[in-house]
Amino acid sequence: MSTQEIATFGMGCFWCTEAVFQRLKGVESVVSGYTGGTTTNPTYREVCSGTTGHAEVTRITYDPSVITFDELLEVFWVTHDPTTLNRQGNDVGTMYRSAVFYHNDAQKLAAESSKSALDKEGVFKSPIVTEITEAPTFYPAEDYHQNYYNDNSQQGYCQFIIRPKVDKIKKVFAEKLKSA
Repeated sequence: MSTQEIATFGMGCFWCTEAVFQRLKGVESVVSGYTGGTTTNPTYREVCSGTTGHAEVTRITYDPSVITFDELLEVFWVTHDPTTLNRQGNDVGTMYRSAVFYHNDAQKLAAESSKSALDKEGVFKSPIVTEITEAPTFYPAEDYHQNYYNDNSQQGYCQFIIRPKVDKIKKVFAEKLKSA
């Protein structure tokens, strides 16, 4: 029997994040949703208005005996731009901020340490602006947002924005991927 843990990441559009993490060994589920704001049970329309303070996030349930939080962080850093404040590509606003919402002190320390090391090593051209905050209440997004890429892979946004991220993890993290 596996012991499950939860990680919550904001990396811009949750459709992209979901598609990336669903493919990793040890990831048991990925739920798109909202966290970090002031509105209870926000809707997509409310979050996109920029008035709720929520970020689009994915809540990842994983087996740490198969994939560690540090490994999830590695994928997190590589598959989005953590140096752009409140923006990922054409998606602009606080709802698209780069964020690690930690669930315990070990996750907080791991996120802070990896962020600091990447900045110190100069891995990115600009300083990392990723927010590292204790995980507040998580609200699942509407059903049509769940499993979005897998259900809509031929749609233009999926082809031009999400697929390159999925292709990147297939190349960079091949050994961490689930079998097809």
